[in-house]
Amino acid sequence: MLAIRLQRVGKTKYPTYRLIVSEKSRDTQGKYVENLGTFNPHDKEKGFLPKTDRIKYWLEKGAVPSPTIHNLLLKNKIIDGKTKKSVFLSKKRQAKLEEKKSAKG
Repeated sequence: MLAIRLQRVGKTKYPTYRLIVSEKSRDTQGKYVENLGTFNPHDKEKGFLPKTDRIKYWLEKGAVPSPTIHNLLLKNKIIDGKTKKSVFLSKKRQAKLEEKKSAKG
């Protein structure tokens, strides 16, 4: 299965990312099928530079975006839908947060 996800590039402690299409089971630092643009989280205005037509092409072919990419595409109005939760919390951590919230409130 193909996935659209981020590949970390850039300097130490100053990451920038490539949007890539690769096999889901393959390492992000290894070979990829196509580069679909760049994402610089430090530049708020011109930080996200996608190749919109190629992203739509790969989505039509069945490539699945990662939750972070999905949210970026929604934010930039390339696709429609609802945001996905991109951070996983274990049941133990959720219980701890609920306990803290109930003690505070």
